[in-house]
Amino acid sequence: MRLGFLTAPFPETPLMDVADWAAGAGFEVLEIACWPRATGPTRRYAGTSHIDVANLSASQATEIVDEIAAKGLTISGLGFYPNPLHPDPAHREQVIGHIKHVITAAEKMDVSLVNTFMGGDAALTQDANWERALEIWPDIVKFADDHGRKITIENCPMIFSKDEWPGGHNIAWSPYIWRRILEQWGGTIGLNYDPSHLVWLMIDRDGLYERGSLSAGIGWQIPRIPGLGEVDWRVVFAALYRAGYPGDCIIEHEDRDFEGTDELVKRGFIIARETLRPFVV
Repeated sequence: MRLGFLTAPFPETPLMDVADWAAGAGFEVLEIACWPRATGPTRRYAGTSHIDVANLSASQATEIVDEIAAKGLTISGLGFYPNPLHPDPAHREQVIGHIKHVITAAEKMDVSLVNTFMGGDAALTQDANWERALEIWPDIVKFADDHGRKITIENCPMIFSKDEWPGGHNIAWSPYIWRRILEQWGGTIGLNYDPSHLVWLMIDRDGLYERGSLSAGIGWQIPRIPGLGEVDWRVVFAALYRAGYPGDCIIEHEDRDFEGTDELVKRGFIIARETLRPFVV
């Protein structure tokens, strides 16, 4: 198991500068943020484009991999987290097209994993969203299969604001849906497991007491860097080692106390590194 982070909190910093800092700070792997190259407002911690996957040539792909390797780092996966089940068909087509660009780039770079969301229509029930997923996702899965890549789905419900109420923008947040995904596409799709979202979805009893379960965390769930939140990492890593997990540990930084400048972001990553390093050896 190796320790690394998702590059999304460094939107204005060139990838190789991020990699230089990561290597110097004792990290071993990177998940590289690959949103489309675009201008204008984006969702918080989305929009970072460290690789222009839509226009990536084979030679550029090789060059990126070689430069990263020369710094003593490995690329764990390419990340792009949109809403492939968005109610607007035009939007769906756009983001699915970019997911395919990320898959193609991963093939050119010989990176096994593409990390994303399953998506969801907040106005639909879980079951109705699942029926839509059965219509939309086979094409994405086939594309990944054709290019020899695996997809991992993060378990975040994407309920951070009232416009995402009540169902959120990603249905893959509970074992109820995980089992369906794995039974349907387990050969290609796996889980990009983030334990903080399970804290959010009922383990945080203080927040639950104040706001109630129907709040779905709005107003009281607060992202924290590993070591400053409520996840018991001893329990998490004990389970991972018992299960024989062979993969990487990637830190996703969304803590508002450590953002605004690259130095603050780096400080957050260092705190997380010191918390997790004893378990990742």
